[in-house]
Amino acid sequence: MTPQPGATPAIDHYAVMGNPIRHSKSPLIHHLFAEQTGQAVSYEAILVERGGLADAVAAFKEEDGKGLNITVPFKQDAWQIADRLSPRAQRAGAVNTLAFQTDGTLFGDNTDGVGLVRDLTGNLGITLTGRRILMLGAGGAARGVLAPLLEQQPAALVIANRTIERAEQLAESFSDLGELSGMGFAALQGRHFDIIINATAAGLRGKVPDLPEGVIHADSCCYDLMYSSEPTAFVRHARALGVQQAYDGLGMLVEQAAESFQLWRGVFPATAPVIAALRRQ
Repeated sequence: MTPQPGATPAIDHYAVMGNPIRHSKSPLIHHLFAEQTGQAVSYEAILVERGGLADAVAAFKEEDGKGLNITVPFKQDAWQIADRLSPRAQRAGAVNTLAFQTDGTLFGDNTDGVGLVRDLTGNLGITLTGRRILMLGAGGAARGVLAPLLEQQPAALVIANRTIERAEQLAESFSDLGELSGMGFAALQGRHFDIIINATAAGLRGKVPDLPEGVIHADSCCYDLMYSSEPTAFVRHARALGVQQAYDGLGMLVEQAAESFQLWRGVFPATAPVIAALRRQ
C-alpha cells in the first residue's frame, strides 16, 4: 500500500542482545546512522539471560523485529541458530549480526573483522600488509577477526594465549589463510611485533595480559578490541611503556555497526562523524 502524503513511514525495529548490555553504545550509534541517512528505524538494547538467546530472538521476530546485533557472550549461540551464514560468519564460527529474511529464515553475518580492518587501515592509517602482528587471546573475539586480518597479507600473525593449546588449535584452523602460529605468553620473550591486538577479556577485570618484558615497546602499535569512556587497561599499560599509537576499539565498534546497518538497510552510513560524536561524549 502506498503511504498517504504526509504519512509517517513505518518504523522498522532493531536491537542488540547481550549480557551485560547496559554499557552498549550501539543504540546511540544506530540512532545517529538513521538520522544521517533518513532511515525510519528504532534500535534498543536487550538484556538476555545466559542460555536464552534462541528464545529471545524468536520473541523479537514475533514482535516484527527486522534484525539484531549480538554481543558477548552469545556470538557462537547466534552462529548455531542462524539458518544461513555468510562466508565470513561461517569461517569465524561466530555471528554478530542477524537479519530476518522475507522467507522467514534467519541470516547470520560477522562484521567484526571487517570493522577492525576498516578502523585500523581507514581511520587510523595503519598498514597491515607485510607487518608482524601479535593477537593476544584465542577466544571468540580473536576468532571473529582473524580471517579479515589475514586477508591483508601480514608478514606473520602470532596468536598468544594463556592456555597454549587453544592458541595452537586456533592457529591450525586458520593456517590455510597465511603465516600463522600459536603459543603461550612466555614464548613471546625476545620477539618483536609491529602491531599488537588485545582480544582477551582481561580488561573486563581491569587487567592486562601477562606479557614478557619488551614485547610491547615504544614503536609498537597497540589496539584493544574493547572500549570504554576512559582509556582501557591495555591502552593505559601501553602508554605507560611509551607507546604513542595506542587505541581502543570504539572505531571498530562503529565500523562493524555500519556494516550491519548496510546489510539491513542497503545504505552505508558515514562513520567518521559518528566516531567523533562518541569521542566527544
